[in-house]
Amino acid sequence: MMTLTNFRYEVPTAIEFGRGYVNKLNEHVLKLGGTKVLIVGDPGVLHAGIVQRLEAPLETAGIPYTIFTEVGMEATIESVDSGTELAKENGCDLVVGVGGGSALDTAKAIGLMLKNPGNIRDYIGIDLVPGPGAPVIAIPTTAGTGSEMTRFSVLSDKTAQAKLSVGSMYNCPALALCDPELTVTLPPHLTASTGMDALTHALESYVNKATQPISEALSIQAMTLIAKSLRLAVVQGENIEARHDMLLASTIAAMAFNTTRLGLAHALAMPLGAYFKIPHGVVNAILLPEVMKFNIIGNPHKFAEIARIFGENTDSLSVREAAERSVSAIRQLNKDIGITQTLSDYGVTEEHLDLIVDEAILSGNVPVNPVKTTKEDLKNICRALMVPNVKEKVLINNL
Repeated sequence: MMTLTNFRYEVPTAIEFGRGYVNKLNEHVLKLGGTKVLIVGDPGVLHAGIVQRLEAPLETAGIPYTIFTEVGMEATIESVDSGTELAKENGCDLVVGVGGGSALDTAKAIGLMLKNPGNIRDYIGIDLVPGPGAPVIAIPTTAGTGSEMTRFSVLSDKTAQAKLSVGSMYNCPALALCDPELTVTLPPHLTASTGMDALTHALESYVNKATQPISEALSIQAMTLIAKSLRLAVVQGENIEARHDMLLASTIAAMAFNTTRLGLAHALAMPLGAYFKIPHGVVNAILLPEVMKFNIIGNPHKFAEIARIFGENTDSLSVREAAERSVSAIRQLNKDIGITQTLSDYGVTEEHLDLIVDEAILSGNVPVNPVKTTKEDLKNICRALMVPNVKEKVLINNL
């Protein structure tokens, strides 16, 4: 199926993956030349005792550290500014990010600003960062965002009510320290939503026009692991094998899309998440089946393969029929793990679509989508996910 042979693949981040590996944090800090550490997390990982698990090996090695947990549900430019100021005041020369995507994106951006001039706002866009930042060790506690591997930090600007992205290979962590034990306490609803984020990463990378042999193989492996273990991770949170598979899938999927980018689900997810406060994994889960349905004609053989990966029997079906089974398979997966919301549940109505689509169409994920896309196409995808004749419309500020 793959005919493209000219490509570039780059992952500058080293990976240490295994149970109990967080206990080796001190060794990695010393190898990277760190003398004082800024630990970046959120209140959740602090209250769950995960930050304390990082403190122990640092104290054993006599490595001083400062803790910064002013990270909310979303990474913000304001948190990056505050964390950078704290790190500079305390002479920190290495950043450890621990938590979900918001904490890791914040940590990565702080690392950039410890060595680069100006403000993180100066680097919104692609490849605008002039040089390397301070080393960052990323320790994920969710299995979904893949931020421990990627060149992107997605940051909310509270004033503008917008989500902005810094994309640079300088923004990739020096090390992804992945310990499945840290994901065991993740609640079912977050396991489900972050798992669907990982699936969307793998699937959109697999079918888009920028896919290439290495990323394609990574996407297949990630989807295979998710098909095997996401349901189990949701309903059996203590199942360490399922947790291992999902964290590995998330990391591998990030290795795929870090090079290829994604597709329409992520293009729409950015404005929908920014304006309607829909959790990123949830909005991707809502969008993904409808985006797949739209994209089938652009890559039917790959969608047929996705159906097989997710257990559909396609032996007697045409390629198109098999491809359509992929959509029903993902719809069923959403249902099984408890994601049944629509865009209407978050207040999205027809009058909001121009704003959403005007922003989504500017995403770098649109040009690589397997089907050429217009603004009206994006509106129709959203309309298919809105309940008609909703009597009570939830309006949001500044729309």
